[in-house]
Amino acid sequence: MAFFKNIPYELVLGWRYTRAGRATRRNGFISFISGVSMMGIGLGVAALIIVLSVMNGFQKEVRDRMLGVVSHIEVYAADGAAVADLPALLTRLKAHPQVLGAAPFITAQALLARGEDMKGVLVRGIDPALEPEVSDLSNDTQAGVLQRLQPGAFSLVLGRDLANNLGLQNGDPVTLVSPSGQVTPAGVVPRMKQMGVVGTFSSGHYEYDSALALMHVEDAARMFRLEGPSGVRLKLRDLHQAREVARDLQLDLGPQFFVRDWTQQNKTWFAAVQVEKRMMFIILTLIVAVAAFNLVSTLVMTVTDKRADIAILRTLGASPRSIMGIFVVQGATVGVIGTMSGLALGLLVAFNIDVIVPALEKLFNASFLPRDIYLISRMPSEPLASDILPVAIISLVLAFVATLYPSWRASQVNPAEALRYE
Repeated sequence: MAFFKNIPYELVLGWRYTRAGRATRRNGFISFISGVSMMGIGLGVAALIIVLSVMNGFQKEVRDRMLGVVSHIEVYAADGAAVADLPALLTRLKAHPQVLGAAPFITAQALLARGEDMKGVLVRGIDPALEPEVSDLSNDTQAGVLQRLQPGAFSLVLGRDLANNLGLQNGDPVTLVSPSGQVTPAGVVPRMKQMGVVGTFSSGHYEYDSALALMHVEDAARMFRLEGPSGVRLKLRDLHQAREVARDLQLDLGPQFFVRDWTQQNKTWFAAVQVEKRMMFIILTLIVAVAAFNLVSTLVMTVTDKRADIAILRTLGASPRSIMGIFVVQGATVGVIGTMSGLALGLLVAFNIDVIVPALEKLFNASFLPRDIYLISRMPSEPLASDILPVAIISLVLAFVATLYPSWRASQVNPAEALRYE
């Protein structure tokens, strides 16, 4: 009992006004407006957390799938020619403590033709023995599919969507057309070679599954008239250290090599995602701000309704600062409850979105993420404390700021004027 006696009366009255009953129509309306403000803050905070979590999950999912095909770091010969001393370069690169694996490769643009159907593809020449060190493709369900690429066989492993688009299956022949043709009296004639499809892969990334063709690095060198691999792909222990490692390797290898990390290869995409995330944060924060500033109207009506109470408190010796504190507590309580309820709702949805979205898709018989349009086919989510804490802090600050003006007006009430007609 002594504990409650020591509680400042500003807190007690502020909490009492917050949960005021509906004894009169006016009190009921004020209570309704207060509840709407609280609900608005909660829904705004929840929406902000859910959207940011989905965007984080989308970015992580696409990045991980992309890096299953794209290497963490690529090292090229600066003049665009083949790497002169490949074994020495591999030994030199693997000496770096962050490098887990290294594999040579050749990359070129070409056309795949089957009958009248033609499709532009990215051809990557790989060494099947070393490719598992830098790629996750060998971890696919069809294990060992890369081992079917044998030197001199001129065979291809195609992305699953690419093979489906051309109607190709294992064992089917297909013509590979290289733009680096040979000069004849009739002009430049593209080089063409009939190859066999020996397998397909699925990276989970539509952009690569629909446009990437793998072949043995020795066959690619013959096809594109190169003397050897054009570069080396690297896999790191920590992909987030790619920039630092690339900078170290560039300094170590010198100007005769060009080093590029995965953030540079997909710089435009990641920059666009960051800008979109930043804009969504600003837009949804404005929703929270609108809900928070609804507290102004709630507190103004409360101050008007409680003018007599304020006057009596002032005549009993309450200071203007104490009166202001009462209404600050009322508004802050609404803000805290709204923010906490929004956090709870947002985190509940964010952590269970993989269950909620499929249920909604089944209910409405719709697909929110068609695989042929978006890079992924399921809704990911990754709530991060670095996003959630700023959301909660901004919501609480906005709610507190919204209480200042009505609370100050309450502290300026003249007791004599307020009690004149009471």
